[in-house]
Amino acid sequence: MPLHDAEFAGKKLILIGGKGGVGKTSCSAAIAFYFAMHGHRTLIISSDPTPSLSDIFEFPLTADEQQIAGINNLYALEIQSEVILQKWKARFGPEIHQVLMAFSNLDYDFVDYIGGAPGIEEEYMLNFIKELAESGKYERIVWDTAPAGHTLRLLHLPQLFLNHLEAAAKFYLNLYGAFEKITQTVRLEKSKKSVLEIISSWKDLSQEILDFLRDESQTSFILVTIAEGLGVRLTERILKDFHEYGLAVRHLIVNHLIKEADCLFHRQRKLMQEKYLQKLRESYSHKLKLVEVPLLAEEVKGIKRIQEIASILFAY
Repeated sequence: MPLHDAEFAGKKLILIGGKGGVGKTSCSAAIAFYFAMHGHRTLIISSDPTPSLSDIFEFPLTADEQQIAGINNLYALEIQSEVILQKWKARFGPEIHQVLMAFSNLDYDFVDYIGGAPGIEEEYMLNFIKELAESGKYERIVWDTAPAGHTLRLLHLPQLFLNHLEAAAKFYLNLYGAFEKITQTVRLEKSKKSVLEIISSWKDLSQEILDFLRDESQTSFILVTIAEGLGVRLTERILKDFHEYGLAVRHLIVNHLIKEADCLFHRQRKLMQEKYLQKLRESYSHKLKLVEVPLLAEEVKGIKRIQEIASILFAY
């Protein structure tokens, strides 16, 4: 069954996920291309550490939003970690330094050290994407995510970060009690914004991200897989994890299917694929819309091939 434009009405963010090598980027490019060709101002972004959007579109991309030459309404960027950390530092650096200075005379460079803490970059990247989606600058944002393991960790982070900040607040309350005793004998500068206030603002941010990802009126998840054992097992794991975190998946693209087997090798591959495809149909056809995409003779590279995939996905 093909995808339909109406299914994404009002969706600000469409995430494309799956394990590496299943064709996430080509599907992401095709979906973004379709929306752009149908009059929706669209941004496609990649958070893959080794992005290939530039190669597929045959157009050099950077961390800045730019229109893809020759395609109306289609813009793209490849997220870079250093840019995300710069944005985080600009937003939170001054207030963090202010609080630290209440305890010790530390260089501002110490903020960079804090910014390198596990999870901060990923958390703020989610916020960066959320702000883009809510800015109103684009009708659709298509997010070509990193391979599944990285993406699962990324989408779990808001909840994990909330749990961590709850513990941090309790730790600070204990520390503050000791700090109050010290101030009776040692004069220390009081910060204008307490650590608890900063923790509270981060908790609010993390909760906002979590709420946005769970809001089906704004966000849509599309999984891409292949009809092989590893692909099927990983799809099961992703769907289970998403369900546990309240993230709903409505579409599953089964990619690289052999339609015409004209030699022994392809006949054997086709038989293998049919077994796993049937398993996917039995397990998910009542829950998800399954979209089956054939294996193409040529690599998906350039506008012509992207359009070919789009025409298959949306059957136009």
